[in-house]
Amino acid sequence: MSQEQGFTLEEALRRRAAVLEKLRALRKLQKRLQSKPRRVFLRYLSWRFWKFERRWYWRKPKGNDNKMRLQLKGYPPIVKVGYGSPSQLRGLHPSGFKPVVVSSVGDLDRLDPEKHIVYIASGVGLRKKTQILKAAREKGFRVANARGIKP
Repeated sequence: MSQEQGFTLEEALRRRAAVLEKLRALRKLQKRLQSKPRRVFLRYLSWRFWKFERRWYWRKPKGNDNKMRLQLKGYPPIVKVGYGSPSQLRGLHPSGFKPVVVSSVGDLDRLDPEKHIVYIASGVGLRKKTQILKAAREKGFRVANARGIKP
């Protein structure tokens, strides 16, 4: 089969080794980043008001005299460009694989189990979910949302 495509078995193994080495380097970088805690950005006055304690998610401070917007000492940091994760890791699953949403068994044919982790689409029924899960496990894919599905 590899002879028909125009390259030898040794060349195919070399290409595979290169891809695996790149994946290992990404996973190593990701592990190093996981040891450093991610910064949590607080909403302004979330430490003072009950309604903001309950909803502490980030909102940009926009008031004219807002101390946080002015970045004064003693106030929490605001979201800025420098806090982002490395571009190589952005969008990856914590395991280091690229997440892909799958809605049929045929979608698995275009994916590589060495690079991708599978999410089964939410609109898929139970019968089709079990078919996708069974096919994914046979092909060696990891399925991220397989809890509660019995193949």
